[in-house]
Amino acid sequence: MPIKVLPEALASQIAAGEVVERPASVVKELIENALDAGATQVRIRVEGAGQRLIEVSDDGQGIPAEEIWLALQRHATSKISTAEDLARIRTLGFRGEALAAMASVARLTLISRPHAVKAAARVQADAGHPGKVEELGAPPGTSVRVDDLFYNIPARRKFLKSEATERRQVSQLVARYALAYPIVRFSLEIEGRPSLHTSGRGDRREVLAALYDASLARRMIEVDAANEEIGVTGFISPMDLTRANRSELTFFVNGRWVQDPALAAAVLQAYHGMLMVGRFPIVVLFIQLPLDAVDVNVHPAKAEVRFADRDKVFSAVQRAIRRALLANSSLPTLEPVQPGLAWRPMPVPPTEQIEQQSEGEGPLAVMSAPQPGLPGSGVPLLRLVGQVGSAYLVAEGPDGLYLVDQHAAHERVLFERFQSQRSKPASQILLEPVTVELPSAQADLLEGQIPVLQALGFEIESFGPQTYKVRSIPSLLLGINPEDALRAVVEDFEEDEAPLEKEIQAKLIARICKRVAVKAGQFLSVEEQRALLRDLEACAAPRTCPHGRPTMIHLSIDLLEKQFGRRGAR
Repeated sequence: MPIKVLPEALASQIAAGEVVERPASVVKELIENALDAGATQVRIRVEGAGQRLIEVSDDGQGIPAEEIWLALQRHATSKISTAEDLARIRTLGFRGEALAAMASVARLTLISRPHAVKAAARVQADAGHPGKVEELGAPPGTSVRVDDLFYNIPARRKFLKSEATERRQVSQLVARYALAYPIVRFSLEIEGRPSLHTSGRGDRREVLAALYDASLARRMIEVDAANEEIGVTGFISPMDLTRANRSELTFFVNGRWVQDPALAAAVLQAYHGMLMVGRFPIVVLFIQLPLDAVDVNVHPAKAEVRFADRDKVFSAVQRAIRRALLANSSLPTLEPVQPGLAWRPMPVPPTEQIEQQSEGEGPLAVMSAPQPGLPGSGVPLLRLVGQVGSAYLVAEGPDGLYLVDQHAAHERVLFERFQSQRSKPASQILLEPVTVELPSAQADLLEGQIPVLQALGFEIESFGPQTYKVRSIPSLLLGINPEDALRAVVEDFEEDEAPLEKEIQAKLIARICKRVAVKAGQFLSVEEQRALLRDLEACAAPRTCPHGRPTMIHLSIDLLEKQFGRRGAR
């Protein structure tokens, strides 16, 4: 096949693929342009998850009418002029590709007016072909409207995620920039509903409260190492406030949101030994370093950077986080089990008589008289020995010792109780309805799950933007904070949910059970320990929690004899 020069339109679409990957990419580029223009207000409107409409307006310095047509050309920018400028980039944008890339894969309308000019200028572009510049009335600043994203590239549209996922990406992106630029007022409207609004007063903790909730914002630990050679500031979560994945590790380098494995590794190293396996902190860090110590011209999307001395940055981040954690650490306390979490024993064969006899005869007698196992369970009847570390139950069986994870065991018990009532869920009306306010991304997720939750025994109604009122909950959750159960539904879990992937209802049940089950560190009375063992024995699948983690570890008598050197001594 002969070599040929590609048509300009096709070359533009190929180049656009590196800059505009999804609707959130468009929002990112337009927000960065607004911030570079000195905006104090940025308004974002999204419809059809960004495929039908994205509109970003600001009150920045604006573009003169004689330059507005040029702004839609590739490699046209006012932010750099020489190769030396690449070594000291102060702005978020600099490549001059974003508007041209959007115009090549959508229908774009650009309206802009400098503050000193009385009339605004407008230019429209369709699939990379700009039209004539027109004059019209508009407020100072710039407004960019992107309609029908990827309409001329159906293959790209086909590979977009679900609308809920794309909306969540946009919400999370705007939230990041609202945190990084608290002196700018951000407002986000998705599908005609307000999703985020910040005051622009410069208080990052206030922005945290708008993104999450006031209680989480108050608990976040402030990191302040601004006076170091490499400045590190921001917020990190305490050791008991974690997530199941890394999605809430957010980094800004010199005001630019970046994704960097070294920064993530530095955070996790700082938390090393303080978090449970599979749990990750919430982190929002702002790193300041000399402009010539970081290269931002790595990728067209400008989300990756290279550090001149990566080890130095790694150490600075790790040291700043560790110092903040140690300054705010406190000794862990045992949390008493909540009254509503006490078990209601499930019907099981009578075992109390066996247990009482065993307690009087000593362990060797129990071993010599094997107890029957429950039909189909694969777990023998167990005699409670006690609780270790307020996290594990020690039990004696006919074939050795059993260590039971109380959290995983309670998850399994609650899950099977829910499953047994799926056809006719019992519901309990709350004396006082509970109002729950969720971040915009989580509210969007909840909207799609309300019918499933109603089938489980919840009664939930919308009560304003991102706010819901819970009027009734499943009877199995009596005594549980309804807000905890509701938040469990919209959290992202990294655990193995493969066995439940095709069962949305079962997956939601498993998530709720994980949130409300007793935790490690909760002291259980002897009666509660015994009740948990009995309920676990009665489960159809007692050896794993709904997510696949083991509920128990078995130490056989043979293993114990080997460990104590007793094998062959008789």
